[in-house]
Amino acid sequence: MRLYSPVLLLSLLVATTFAQTKKAATPVASASRQTLARPKLVVGIVVDQMRYDYLYRYYDKYTTGGFRRMMDGGFNARNNHYHYAATYTGPGHAAIYTGSAPALNGIVGNDFYERNIGRLMYCAEDTTVNTVGNTGTAGKMSPRNLLVTTIGDQLKLATDGRAKVVGIALKDRGAILPAGHAANGAYWFDSKDGNFISSTFYQNELPKWVQDFNARKLPEQFISQKWEPTLAMNQYTESTPDDEPYETILAGETKSVFPHTFAIQAGGSKYEPLRTSPYGDQITKEFALAAIKGEQLGQHDVTDMLCLSFSSPDYIGHAFGTHAIETEDNYIRLDRQLADIFAQLDASVGKGQWLAFLSADHGVVDAPGFLQQYRIPSGVKSYGEVGDVVKAALEKAYGPGQWMLSYFNQQVYLNHALLTEKKIAIQDVYEYLKSTLLKQRGIVNVINLHNLGAEALPLLQENLFRNVFHPNRSGDFYVMQPPGWLEGRTKGTTHGTTYTYDTHVPFLIYGWGVKPGQTFRRTHIHDIAPTVTALLSILEPSGCIGNPVEEAIK
Repeated sequence: MRLYSPVLLLSLLVATTFAQTKKAATPVASASRQTLARPKLVVGIVVDQMRYDYLYRYYDKYTTGGFRRMMDGGFNARNNHYHYAATYTGPGHAAIYTGSAPALNGIVGNDFYERNIGRLMYCAEDTTVNTVGNTGTAGKMSPRNLLVTTIGDQLKLATDGRAKVVGIALKDRGAILPAGHAANGAYWFDSKDGNFISSTFYQNELPKWVQDFNARKLPEQFISQKWEPTLAMNQYTESTPDDEPYETILAGETKSVFPHTFAIQAGGSKYEPLRTSPYGDQITKEFALAAIKGEQLGQHDVTDMLCLSFSSPDYIGHAFGTHAIETEDNYIRLDRQLADIFAQLDASVGKGQWLAFLSADHGVVDAPGFLQQYRIPSGVKSYGEVGDVVKAALEKAYGPGQWMLSYFNQQVYLNHALLTEKKIAIQDVYEYLKSTLLKQRGIVNVINLHNLGAEALPLLQENLFRNVFHPNRSGDFYVMQPPGWLEGRTKGTTHGTTYTYDTHVPFLIYGWGVKPGQTFRRTHIHDIAPTVTALLSILEPSGCIGNPVEEAIK
């Protein structure tokens, strides 16, 4: 047996360890040179007022390049719902891109009573900024009322500002709230001059590509045209006959029938009628293509983001309802607009190099006139009806005074200062008003938003109210209508309730990193943002309460 001295043994051990460390260092150094794979571009698409069933009602009329490309080649969360009781445009756009809820992000309605300033507030208003693009006031907007970050904000933070984030819509809130605080720009349509404008929140001058687009004067080309049906009238088999009595008659027309012309309403803006037509979506699509080229989206060393909202389906749905030929025709045309965008992304960004997701800011109820043809309970309340009853009841009980500050978004806003002065408890007011309102037609319940645990509600609906309550911006009591009822219009239809026709909307995700398939388990709007950020390997937005849809990720 050969013996070694302790010194020699120590020398051999050090030499061997050094050699092994040096040998192991090579693959580690190689791995550090690899770049984390990410898509070149993320495109978020919101279709304003797209109820879930529209994916399948018109499926056979869609091309293979638009909705069906996402449905057949991507992942489809087929039981996707809103998680709060304020199914309106502003809250919907905010929730999709923040993964949050109105209780946290502050966007509790398109408008809401802001207690801190004592007046109604528009969700995107900002009196500290000015319009960029013309001399009007339509640009006095920003995301300042949004209290949390968006996907785009997180992408900017993750890339130290190098990612480009752009928001586009006809509606200002449809462009601003998705794009977020740190966006390079948000652009929306001004009906007065037919231009896309912005605000000084983002920049002091429109980029040249926007100026060039506005110089094309596309709205002027469309305003002189007619809205003709795409198909022969007998092929609209998913719709009711033309000219139903519950459809809105557009300005300058005598009947609600094709073809539609674009007349200016008294006191209205020249290009406003284009919003209630497929040309609104076409203008939006053309502007989106100009943005992809002008901002070179998807051509950088980090992921860029385009937030795109199609607003015309909402205007058309409100006017004509869910089963009108106009609604079907618009979705057939919108499908083709999406196909054009996807084809351009293939060409400029590269197939398989971009990621897209699609959802809607809310659904919509069938027009009461349509439902009544099938003996389904439904009805209409005038918008001032509930507020008048509340004001009269409070003055009868407590004497003269401004006991109610506002009735908005189906919510009663009480004057807390006056109640405190008169030493009247909110719970006492609630019990009195509830007994009064339940005697009225078209009211099924009154919810005390301060004491939801005491309400006899299904747990699902209780959570919808819990997620919408923001102390400074929400009302005190929610006046709940029965299913099938709407408030504020006798023609067309609307949205804003807790029922499935308003909460059930699409969630499609397609492209880079997506595993094709579908799920019928219940997912929620607040799951969209964490799914996208998981695919991007970045932190989810600051107010996010959802979870990634794991089945959709490769």
